[in-house]
Amino acid sequence: MPGETALSGASLKRMLPWLVAVAFFMESLDTTILNTAVPAISKALAVTPLSMKSVLASYTLSLAVFIPISGWMADRFGTRRVFAAAIGIFTLGSVLCGVSGNIHLLVASRVLQGFGGAMMVPVGRLTLVRTFARSELIRAMSFVAIPSLIGPMLGPTIGGLIVGYLHWRAIFFVNLPIGIVGLFLVYRHLPDYREKNTRPLDVLGLILFGSGIALLSYVLEIFGEHTLATDEVVGLLVISLALLFGYGLHAAKTAFPLLDMTLFKIRTFASAVSGSFFTRLGIGGVPFLLPLLYQVGLGFTPVQSGLLIMPQAIAAMSTKAFLPKILSRIGYRGVLVSNTVALGLVLMLFALISPATPILLIVLLALCFGALTSLQYTSMNTLVYADVPATRTSSASSLASTTQQLSLSFGVAAAGLTTVFFIPVRLRDNPAQMLSGLHLAFLVLGAFTILSTVIFSRLRSGDGADETKPKTSILAESPALVATGPGVHPAGR
Repeated sequence: MPGETALSGASLKRMLPWLVAVAFFMESLDTTILNTAVPAISKALAVTPLSMKSVLASYTLSLAVFIPISGWMADRFGTRRVFAAAIGIFTLGSVLCGVSGNIHLLVASRVLQGFGGAMMVPVGRLTLVRTFARSELIRAMSFVAIPSLIGPMLGPTIGGLIVGYLHWRAIFFVNLPIGIVGLFLVYRHLPDYREKNTRPLDVLGLILFGSGIALLSYVLEIFGEHTLATDEVVGLLVISLALLFGYGLHAAKTAFPLLDMTLFKIRTFASAVSGSFFTRLGIGGVPFLLPLLYQVGLGFTPVQSGLLIMPQAIAAMSTKAFLPKILSRIGYRGVLVSNTVALGLVLMLFALISPATPILLIVLLALCFGALTSLQYTSMNTLVYADVPATRTSSASSLASTTQQLSLSFGVAAAGLTTVFFIPVRLRDNPAQMLSGLHLAFLVLGAFTILSTVIFSRLRSGDGADETKPKTSILAESPALVATGPGVHPAGR
């Protein structure tokens, strides 16, 4: 591309994590800013705070629906073009969220954001996997997470300050300058990987899977709110399951399915993805529950709530440098089994927070949760690629990212559903009853998180060992991959 600045291989590896981190930063910043603004936005739009879970879940649901085509689009159009377009769409969605006049338009704009995010994060992760050797992947992904964790650290505080002193709509405009700068840097410097021969897109599979997942998420969202009769809810549930079952039959018969389910025959991939799904179901609703706990249950202001959430990001960012050494010494099985149990117990400890709890104890609990979450996510995300052949990395990235976002979307729905179940409709404006219901929700989600250790216990002590051993880059292992762009030359030239 004219005007590009050539980068050497070493320079590319230094700069690439920062380019990918632009996307991670935007996504995490947007999510955490919105979380602390939930009570204020719900009041402005004349809806209950629990109804705001549709705004949070619609974004992660949109990611889950569109992520399956991210690998195909990267292979077909190239990682640089898709990544740049994704940042543009995400930024546009952010602006539209800021001008939305009701919850329905806000949800629609969040869906557009999700479409952009569906291309950003998995394609960025795929670019890292294809650039770095397996022995470098843990450190590269940990490094990428460091600047992206600045988003969660700043998000709650910025969101609280904006809601407290400006207007809640301003929280969505923060991404505008970041998106413009990121778009420029990515389009100039991101390597452009693509496949020589792209498989056809499974359009029928996309329709069946996307509509089935969207309908299922809608059922989980409205369940317990009495907006539909029981028979109507059951009917929608049956239709959604029928669509997903139809996709399963279709995927088994088509040569190039939307999601390559045969990847689950790889034992480490199956353990990492399925274990990640159930773990995130438990902890995925925490960003939704904590602002409600602090603001509605304890009566803190948005600014105070943001400051109480900040220690999680600080701990996560501070522990990233130690994660490769921990995984190398203890191994994936030891880390995931013990860390998942610890995460579940910490979630349960949130149920003990009351107006009489010292602030210092809340901060210490947040620090523990942030550190454990950082170790959990890094371990699960890198184990996914431990035994996946280089030619199937795009399919693996799509499938892993899809299940990850599904679990986060369902996690928000499960958190809201659990809270609704424990709080009668007539008492939802009562802070004491809300606090009691939130406590029970944390206990249930913590117990569910601990149960996911059953999956990780099936790992073997040596699984993922290659991730810490010197090995050639995945790009070098796959001559079918064509890489163009700064500092990267097409295979065979």
